[in-house]
Amino acid sequence: MWSDTLLAAERSHLVRLVLWAATSAVVGTGIIATLTLRRMTGPILLWFGIQSLAWGLAELVLAAIAFQALAMRDVSGATRLDRLTWFMAGLDVGIVATGVVVVAIGWMYGRRLGAVGAGLGIVVQGLGLLLMNLTFASLLARLV
Repeated sequence: MWSDTLLAAERSHLVRLVLWAATSAVVGTGIIATLTLRRMTGPILLWFGIQSLAWGLAELVLAAIAFQALAMRDVSGATRLDRLTWFMAGLDVGIVATGVVVVAIGWMYGRRLGAVGAGLGIVVQGLGLLLMNLTFASLLARLV
């Protein structure tokens, strides 16, 4: 009974990841399409949209791969999943920090608004992934 509960929790986490990725891709595409169709120039919005689209597509690919690898886990597999989730949360913190640095550098060195928009896109994606991974790690702590 324990292994199937863990499998259901992992599947639920991946579904949330797919929803986040699809929403990011749609929002990014919408921003880029709106700017293009209205022939507007907005470097912050454009690069935010590009980041959203790119991250969304990458997350969709990774989630599809993870769905293929879903399987029942024993105690050692659950421990590896828990450690991987915490590792991913640490990477997400690094992603957020990278986005903040890109925003700061873009703003301080010449007010490069494209870099600011890209950095903001990275920060939003990192925070979204961090929230999902911490939520999943909290659930794993109760199960493992």
